[in-house]
Amino acid sequence: MLDIQILRNDFPILSRTVHDKSLVYFDNAATTQKPQSVVEQIRKAYYDANANVHRGVHFLSQQATEAHENARRAVQQFIHAEHPHEIIFTRGTTEAINLVASSFAEIAFTEGDEVILSAMEHHSNIVPWQLQMARRGIRLRIIPVNELGEMDLDAYHAFFSPRTRLVAVTHVSNVLGTINPVQSMIAEAHAHDVPVLVDGAQAVPHLPVDVQALDADFYAFSAHKVYGPTGIGILYGKEKYLDLLPPYQGGGEMIAAVSFEHTTFNELPYKFEAGTPDYIGSTAFATALDYVSRIGLDSIAEHETDLLRYATDSLSAISGIRIFGQAPHKSAVLSFLLPNIHPYDAGLLLDRFGIAVRTGHHCAQPLMQHLGIEGTVRASFAFYNTKTEIDIFLQALLQVQTILQ
Repeated sequence: MLDIQILRNDFPILSRTVHDKSLVYFDNAATTQKPQSVVEQIRKAYYDANANVHRGVHFLSQQATEAHENARRAVQQFIHAEHPHEIIFTRGTTEAINLVASSFAEIAFTEGDEVILSAMEHHSNIVPWQLQMARRGIRLRIIPVNELGEMDLDAYHAFFSPRTRLVAVTHVSNVLGTINPVQSMIAEAHAHDVPVLVDGAQAVPHLPVDVQALDADFYAFSAHKVYGPTGIGILYGKEKYLDLLPPYQGGGEMIAAVSFEHTTFNELPYKFEAGTPDYIGSTAFATALDYVSRIGLDSIAEHETDLLRYATDSLSAISGIRIFGQAPHKSAVLSFLLPNIHPYDAGLLLDRFGIAVRTGHHCAQPLMQHLGIEGTVRASFAFYNTKTEIDIFLQALLQVQTILQ
């Protein structure tokens, strides 16, 4: 059992007030709060070992380089990748997916080729492929979502054809909370010799992820959703694919030699890391992963599942409420609409009670169109949230109803 009150002490922001109310932070799917150890690591890296990495023979550069590469190995171990050079540092999930879309397209896409997505994807896993539609004439095949918020796997199986080049799907929906069966979906794709990119932004903070067990070809996620800093993320790729893909960007670090006639690219992973990397962010990210590992992802998942069940039962008592996403396998996300109340209005009033939730389409407008709505109120939980906060949330929602109806 987690001692939540002890853990909350690691997050100073959770003790602040908003509009003279104690903060209840239920916007964790957008970004998580940061423990003191992560913020302290950022301070320490800047004050004790700030120097550009990989390029200097002096002590500080060597120290910073070692810390940066140790962070890469920490990520490798956290997601159980086979090699550290299969870990590419990016600016986040969005850039990781764009990297694959851009580089993979150069070697694999011709007009009429197909990429399979799902109807529950984040815009970050839709727009990069639409750009390839415009540039290369590819087609998108969209896996439907049923009334429970699950992918239609029969449709998925039927989509494979000789023109299928890639599957790109989310591990966990940021709106519905659905935990998708990506391992079996990957196996199906591999039976057709099709590689798979998994958007793991909403999975890595909540579930143990083993990219080798999943057999994922690419896996993307962001540090700031795993209690780490903003502006840094990860693309995991199998060595065989990373070797084949051309660089995403050109410049320093990703080269072995340059002349005006020819450039020879660097080895993995540096081929995909043009320019000065966020070596401060990487070390703080490693600190965040160590923090999460010490708590234990199994314990985190158990606590958050308990919170989700409690919140779902509590909110279901509100007459006329619509909860979106009722799959039996869900992560800690609860999206809903109160009857005859616009989600934006609900969010504004909840803020006056000190409660932070997300409102709108959650960068998933195609899913909203499928559901026939403009948006939802989304409460998303982390291990530092409590049932007491959910009770406060429920009472605030009842007052919002009274005020707006």
